[in-house]
Amino acid sequence: MPGWRTSLTDIGPNRILLRGYPLDEIMGRVSFGETIYLLLTGELPSQAISRLVEAMLVSFIDHGATPPSTLAARNAATTGSSLRSSVAAGILGFGPHHGGDILACRARLDEALTHMHNGATMQGAADRLTARVLESAEIPPPGFGHRHHTRDPRAARLLQLALELGVDGPYTQMLRAIERSLAAHPDLAARPMPINIDGAIAAVSGDAGLPSEIADALLLISRVPGLAAHSLEEQAREAPMRAIDPTHQTYDGPAARRLTGRRK
Repeated sequence: MPGWRTSLTDIGPNRILLRGYPLDEIMGRVSFGETIYLLLTGELPSQAISRLVEAMLVSFIDHGATPPSTLAARNAATTGSSLRSSVAAGILGFGPHHGGDILACRARLDEALTHMHNGATMQGAADRLTARVLESAEIPPPGFGHRHHTRDPRAARLLQLALELGVDGPYTQMLRAIERSLAAHPDLAARPMPINIDGAIAAVSGDAGLPSEIADALLLISRVPGLAAHSLEEQAREAPMRAIDPTHQTYDGPAARRLTGRRK
């Protein structure tokens, strides 16, 4: 009776194949983001999808010192827990209300696109979704609004890249239609709800042909470096076993600076 099977990695004497590609040949030739895409989907991305995946990974790399996932990692680190335990605590801090908006927004976009496929105009489908989220008190809906930003710079950049690279299809178009619908609704006029990075990733990943579960996986992968950095900083700069008050943190890193040279 055959055992279980995997299509991810084949390892033999002096050989490691990742989705069929020798790992040593990938090293130095394929970026980390492209290799993540290969592992998750089975194929290397096109140049356009590669740039979008890299941008998505960067966009979520850190959310500051106050989100629950960061506080979970720092609280573990202040006890003297190992780096891996602290990062694991941060990952376990994600749930439907923190880190769940990509999946939720993708579901709302699919719902609105279904209305359109059934005969509604795009704006009509967006208006119908807006009415439904108002009835269910789901305000702001996932993918919209932010506690700090009236224009999320990460979302704006990702959507700009998608447009420039020709990955700007029905998902991103519907996302913008919903944003217009929310802004035009009389009951929401006093509450700006711009597209946020969760909404941008939900839409761009949809137009890139990525299942929502893979977009969610990219979120988790991208957050590990930030959680690791916070855990290391906690143990290097703060006293052990401190009571962490997120309202009293102060940034003392480098002032704003611009990229120079070859980076784009």
